[in-house]
Amino acid sequence: MTDNLTGVWDGTFVQPGAGMVTFTATLIEAGGALGGSVTEPCMMRECTLSTHNSSIAGHRSGSRVSFVKRYEPPGYGYDTVVYEGTVNADATEIDGRWRLPGNSGTFLMVRSTRTAQAVTTEEGIKEPTR
Repeated sequence: MTDNLTGVWDGTFVQPGAGMVTFTATLIEAGGALGGSVTEPCMMRECTLSTHNSSIAGHRSGSRVSFVKRYEPPGYGYDTVVYEGTVNADATEIDGRWRLPGNSGTFLMVRSTRTAQAVTTEEGIKEPTR
């Protein structure tokens, strides 16, 4: 297994008042820089969105990983979250803590056996009929 973190990751984090939340992250690592995206369900009762999307930006140095997750759009009690964790020896798990002002919890990400794919269909590129 490669030690590059690029790929799809299945994750969980513990959110006070909501319990365990599952998410899917797609990470891209290049030269120690990390980018990507995260999709997770909204756990707040007053949230009008069923799913939250966010982007991540950060870095990796050896086994240490840190990134900031920015919700798009921000709101519903969500904006930016700082994540700091450790990658295991075979780069299949990342575990650590997330932080918000006045709040924090744990997270775990496990490399998925799924691969990230771009999907295009012939239907999506046809010109509309007039």
